[in-house]
Amino acid sequence: MTIVLVGFPGAGKSTIGRRLADKLGMAFIDLDIYIEEKYHTAVPLLFQKYGEPTFRTLEYAALCETLAMDKVVIATGGGAPCHGDAMDQINAKAHSIYLQLTEDQLVERLLHSKKKRPLTNSLTEPELRAYVHETLAKREPFYLRATTVWTPAQADQLPFTL
Repeated sequence: MTIVLVGFPGAGKSTIGRRLADKLGMAFIDLDIYIEEKYHTAVPLLFQKYGEPTFRTLEYAALCETLAMDKVVIATGGGAPCHGDAMDQINAKAHSIYLQLTEDQLVERLLHSKKKRPLTNSLTEPELRAYVHETLAKREPFYLRATTVWTPAQADQLPFTL
């Protein structure tokens, strides 16, 4: 079994993914870390050097590689399921979970995040609010195609039976 967590940056995919993998006795893969190790470059530098379209191509290839693994929990990057047929691939090969937060919750988390995120790192709070509003409106239709929608209130509950 493979489980894939999707959702906006800051939704908690990596944190919850680690806990879920531990609870289920499965391996955990943070897709961004997988990409960084594969290309020996930090994701923000890949974005800066090659641009978003090339990064998304690399990300899609890494997603397909990890989807071929068994007994893993994969935390995707926020944009990973929103390009090409990525969400179709995810749902064909895994149980997908959308970690759904409100715009306000996402803005608050991103404002206080220690992680450098290439698309939000240099934004002021009003710019970040606008970015979250616009980008979530574009991405959420992809996220909502997940097998399960999971909210923070359910963080300690498995959203399905094994």
